[in-house]
Amino acid sequence: MPSSNVEMFFKKPYEYDGTAPEWCRQRINQTYYNGSVAHATVPAVQCRLTFPIKSPMEPPVLFYYKLTNFYQNHRRYAKSFDSDQLSGTAVSASTIHSSDCTPLTTVNDNGVEKPYYPCGLAPNSVFNDTFSFPILQNAAGGSSANGTTYSMKNNSDVSWRSDKALYGPTKYNWSDVVVPPNWVERYPKNYSDDYHPDLENDEAFQVWMRLAGLPTFSKLVQRNDNDTMKTGQYQVEVIHLFNVTEYGGTKSIIISTRTVMGGKNPFLGIAYIVVGGLCILLGALFTVTHLIKPRKLGDHTYLSWNNDNPSTATTSGREMGGNMG
Repeated sequence: MPSSNVEMFFKKPYEYDGTAPEWCRQRINQTYYNGSVAHATVPAVQCRLTFPIKSPMEPPVLFYYKLTNFYQNHRRYAKSFDSDQLSGTAVSASTIHSSDCTPLTTVNDNGVEKPYYPCGLAPNSVFNDTFSFPILQNAAGGSSANGTTYSMKNNSDVSWRSDKALYGPTKYNWSDVVVPPNWVERYPKNYSDDYHPDLENDEAFQVWMRLAGLPTFSKLVQRNDNDTMKTGQYQVEVIHLFNVTEYGGTKSIIISTRTVMGGKNPFLGIAYIVVGGLCILLGALFTVTHLIKPRKLGDHTYLSWNNDNPSTATTSGREMGGNMG
């Protein structure tokens, strides 16, 4: 893996060097389950990443995916969903057809107009890569911990409580709705009572629907709040389903922790420095201008009626001479 594609920052001195990050990929068949029942199998690409953790990471350890050049803040995209439908209301096809979900509103199914569930561009484009838990392949110091899985929560405490409040169990009959285009691989035979989305408890979907304000953003996908991530060489398997090449973007993973001051994010610091620098530059410019060509405070020569330019001068009736009577 090119070193330009990897960034590492640890607060403590390195305790383990390990080997440089590597990756490989292979084609597999991805099977979707509901419990132990297989409902759909689709071709996919599995990407295997190996990387060193050079210093212990204290909990909470947070696992994010990061996208670039994806404009969730585009006005049309940001409005393209139906909040009533997501909260559980069985919104009619006619209402959805005239809603902000355009262009993904309804579809004619054998002469019957049915709404997409969920409708709109934002739900349709949900990030659908899947990630395994990190597996310790080579522990520092030759520990017997090799092969240990660093378990993480991926559907609990990932979304905000305020996010969860926006979703509820749907009142639709599954035969009355249609699968969005980008969800067809997972639900090739439409929804059923045994196999359907549970948006009320799908925290990955809820995180996606908290739209980002910038085209480069990261979203939490799993976490561990209790255990230290030990030093060593780790492996993560990624099922690649989300296509970033079609819009010229990139995707990556971030494994991070946080302190009482929050996580490592240089954006605000850089923004403050840039704005502060501009203020200093403008202040210096105004100071030099004042020293070279000062303007006397209260200078009457700047008054419009003291200006010889006829287009800006004003006169009173008396100055025009003549008695109007």
